[in-house]
Amino acid sequence: MNKLSLDALARKHLETAAAASAGRSSETFFGGHEHTLRQTLIALIRGNGLSEHPNPGEATVLVLRGRVRLDAGGDSWEGRANDLLVVPEKSHSLEALEDSAIVLTVAKKG
Repeated sequence: MNKLSLDALARKHLETAAAASAGRSSETFFGGHEHTLRQTLIALIRGNGLSEHPNPGEATVLVLRGRVRLDAGGDSWEGRANDLLVVPEKSHSLEALEDSAIVLTVAKKG
């Protein structure tokens, strides 16, 4: 069994994102492209985000810090610390409304 501090990981990546020209930093800490389940911590500095992209499978966004907005097909949802957003099965984007850290969980379609 492995133990991981999401708080420490968020802190590290928020620092890295603040220094990055893209205003973001990420790390897949469980699974990966060769697995069905993948969990990635993504840190975003306010005003930065993930541009519109297709949904690769079932996905959720767990907001650890800050506030984000998920947009999909004309609908949008805001998430704050400790909120879980279910990503719709259509193209979507994510924007940091504040400096934020999220955990993106994806289960790829077979």
